[in-house]
Amino acid sequence: MKNNQAATFWRYRWIIFLILALAYLIVYFHRLSLSVVANDLVKTFEATASAMGLLGSIYFYCYALMQIPAGLLSDSIGPRKTVTFSLLVASLGSVIFGLAPNLGIAFLGRVMVGLGVSMVFIPTMKILSQWFLKGEFALMTGILNAIGGIGVLAATWLLAWMTGLMGWRVSFELIGACTFGVVVLTWLAVRDRPEDKGWLPVKALEAQSAETAPQQISLREGLKRVIREKYFWPLGLWFFFDCGVFFGFGGLWGGPYLMHVYGMTRSEAGAILSMIAWGMIVGSPLLGLLSDKILKSRKKTIIICNGLLLADLLFLNIFPNDLPRAALYAVFFVFSVASSAIVIIGFTTTKELFPVEIAGTSVGMVNFFPFLGGAVFMPGLGRVIDTFPKSAQGVYSMEAYTALLLILLAASVVSLIMAFLMKETLSKKTA
Repeated sequence: MKNNQAATFWRYRWIIFLILALAYLIVYFHRLSLSVVANDLVKTFEATASAMGLLGSIYFYCYALMQIPAGLLSDSIGPRKTVTFSLLVASLGSVIFGLAPNLGIAFLGRVMVGLGVSMVFIPTMKILSQWFLKGEFALMTGILNAIGGIGVLAATWLLAWMTGLMGWRVSFELIGACTFGVVVLTWLAVRDRPEDKGWLPVKALEAQSAETAPQQISLREGLKRVIREKYFWPLGLWFFFDCGVFFGFGGLWGGPYLMHVYGMTRSEAGAILSMIAWGMIVGSPLLGLLSDKILKSRKKTIIICNGLLLADLLFLNIFPNDLPRAALYAVFFVFSVASSAIVIIGFTTTKELFPVEIAGTSVGMVNFFPFLGGAVFMPGLGRVIDTFPKSAQGVYSMEAYTALLLILLAASVVSLIMAFLMKETLSKKTA
C-alpha cells in the first residue's frame, strides 16, 4: 500500500467508526429512554404499572432473542447490510411509537425499536475487527462503550429537555428521523472490510502479518466451534451474572433504592444515577488501555474489576442506609466501571477466543447472556421486593432492599468465580 493510500485508509476507518459509534449511541438512548417519559405514557394511555413494566422490559427480551440471529446475519449477508436494515426498523419503530394512538400500537413500536437496535452492536464489533489492528481493538471497543455512556446521558437529560419543550410524541418522532439519517450514512460510507474499497486487509498492515490465508468457516461449523469451546461457557455465565447485576440495580432498582431508603427526590436520585453514565464514559477507554498497555491481560483486568464490584456491593450491604451523598456518588461510579465498562474487555476476550471469520457468530452468542441476565434479574429482583410489605405511599421497606443487596452480592461472587475460570486470550505477540 502506497503512502497516500495508507493515509486515506487510516482516515477512512475513523469515519466508519464515528458513524457506527453514533448508531451505538442511539442504541443506548432507546435502552433507557422510557424511564424519562414513563409518567407521560401512564397519563396518555391510562396504563397500569404492570403494563408499563412490560413495555420497558420488552426491549431486553427482543435484544436477547436477536443476538444469535444478529451474529449469523453479520457472518452471512455482512455487517453493513445488517446494521442498515436493523436501524431502519428501529427508525420506523420510534416513529410508530411517537404516533401510537393506543398502548397496543405503542407496544408494536417498542418491539420494532428493540428488534432494530439489537442488531447494531455485533455487526459493529465485526466491522471493527476488520478495520482495526489487534492491539487497538480493546481501546476502540472502550471508546465505543464510552459513547454508549453519552447515549445514557442523552436518554436522561436531553430527552427530558426535549419532552418538556415539544412533548414525548414529537421527541420520539424526531429521534426516528435522526435514526434514519444514520441509516443513510451507514449505507453510503460504511464498508465491511478494507478489501471492499480495494485496499489490503488490516492483517497485512500489522508487523506480524497473517501467516495463513483467511479460513472459510460455514455458519453451522461456526456455531459448533463456539458451543464446543469450553472457555465460552465461563465467559457467558460471567456476562449473565455481571450484567444481571448491572441491569437489575443500575438500570431499574437503584433509583427506587435511593428514593425509598434515603428519601431522595427523583432529581436527587437521578444526579447520583448519572454516575452510571460517567462510569461508562470514563472507565471504558481506561480499561481498554489498562488491559492492552499496563496489565497486558484480559483476564486480570476482568478479575480486578469483578473484585471491585464485589467490594462495592459488600460496602453497600454493610452500610445500606447511612452513607453520605459523596460516598453514594463514588459507590455508583465504581459500580458502573466494575459492572458495565468492563464488558468491553469481555467482548474483546470473545473476539480473541475465536477466529475473526466467525466474530459475528461468537459475539452474537455471548451477547445473548448479558441481556438474558437483565431479563431475569430485573423482574426477579422485583418479585423478591414484592415479598416484603410496603407503605400506603408505595414505599418498600429497608428489609426489602437489604434482601436485594444480598442477592446482588451473591451474584457478584458467582461472576468473580467465572472470571477466574476464563482463558487469557491476549497473546504476547499482540500485547
